[in-house]
Amino acid sequence: MNALLTYVTESDFRLSGRVCAWCPPRWFRSWMIGASRLGDGWLWLAAAGWLAAAGRLDLLSAVALAAALANISVVVLKRRFRRPRPRALAGMAVTAHFAFDRFSFPSGHALNAFAWCAVLSPAHPLLAPFFALVAGSVGASRLVLGRHYLGDVLVGTLLGALLGAAAYALVM
Repeated sequence: MNALLTYVTESDFRLSGRVCAWCPPRWFRSWMIGASRLGDGWLWLAAAGWLAAAGRLDLLSAVALAAALANISVVVLKRRFRRPRPRALAGMAVTAHFAFDRFSFPSGHALNAFAWCAVLSPAHPLLAPFFALVAGSVGASRLVLGRHYLGDVLVGTLLGALLGAAAYALVM
């Protein structure tokens, strides 16, 4: 089991290092920076306002529960694992603008984005591809910008989707 965990961790470091070394086209980097900034909370605040204005207090309750569960999970897991961010391991400064803490596992941006996506998609099936694109962009941005490892984003994605689906099932 230890050998498997070591192999997965080394593969995660290797792949994330390749992504960090990649110099994407300017338009793609701008997209990733924008997605990461939206994932800082601006998008969630706007979506909550949209739900409140639309009178969807049931859906607002579901996303509030999903967001609460997501953020509690992030705090607990980051304190437990204390995995340094990729840029920190490379000796580069982790800027406060993109990192609210020093630890990377799991990605809170991906966790929140997919929690919201899992709640909003069944309620608005025609918009589900848009929600998935936004959530995927937020998650990918964290890897492309060197703020997280692939494993951080994947765990955040899966956990966020599960917590969002559970919140939707409980409230709706």
